[in-house]
Amino acid sequence: MIDKRALRARMRAVRDAHGPGLLPVARPFLDRLLPQQVIAAYRPLGAEADPALWIEAALHAGATIALPHVTDRASPIRFLTWADGEDLNVGAFGLHQPSPDSPECRPDIILTPLVGFDRRGNRLGQGAGHYDRAFAANPDAWRVGIAWSMQEAEELVPDSWDVPLHAIATESEWIVP
Repeated sequence: MIDKRALRARMRAVRDAHGPGLLPVARPFLDRLLPQQVIAAYRPLGAEADPALWIEAALHAGATIALPHVTDRASPIRFLTWADGEDLNVGAFGLHQPSPDSPECRPDIILTPLVGFDRRGNRLGQGAGHYDRAFAANPDAWRVGIAWSMQEAEELVPDSWDVPLHAIATESEWIVP
């Protein structure tokens, strides 16, 4: 059995050693963009792969951007609309997030930061289950993990509540499980 706590610590160290940076936009993402879609993205923490170029591409395509709003470990993520240049608040866990009174929306595509991933679409997140619950609440959303290639694990053993990704984007590859 995999010790997820130890694996998270190891994968965070690998990610932190890589350092922060912008992740190039993957062609399959561009091909899927449509005007009026809602794209849930995120503002990176630490050395998480930065999807700023993906946000820029989505805005150029006429999409609406939503960012996660988290209040605590137990409460679900709310995806709130965000306009480019709008101020963000620093919330729970140091997340840069829209004002809590920003409109809530249902995403068509969810870009999620990863701690780790495998080629079967399993992901290792921060451990609170926020994204798994968001995926379950938005079953029609296309789920794309964003990570550095060195965050790949040989195999992750999913828990019963884990929701797999539809694709994983790294700086060097587009992976479809």
